[in-house]
Amino acid sequence: MATKKALTEIKQYLDASVGKRIKLKANRGRKKVVERLGVLEQTYPHIFVVKLDEKRNAARRVSFSYTDILTETVELTIYKDKDHEEKEQIV
Repeated sequence: MATKKALTEIKQYLDASVGKRIKLKANRGRKKVVERLGVLEQTYPHIFVVKLDEKRNAARRVSFSYTDILTETVELTIYKDKDHEEKEQIV
């Protein structure tokens, strides 16, 4: 049950970070890695939603599960200030 505890800790950490700027690094398989900036918009019992900064289109939202962070498919860097200087990475 260590996995369940780890997932709960990840969710609690993200709950406290809702509304903060983040850098998202997602492994999409076959050497495809996507990096985007955005805002952690909402957390739900099994997923969290990120609103990406898009220059061309309207705001785009993507969702990931907490398991994606645990398995390191997704890496989040949470910025503590608006200047993107102080940051905290969670894996």
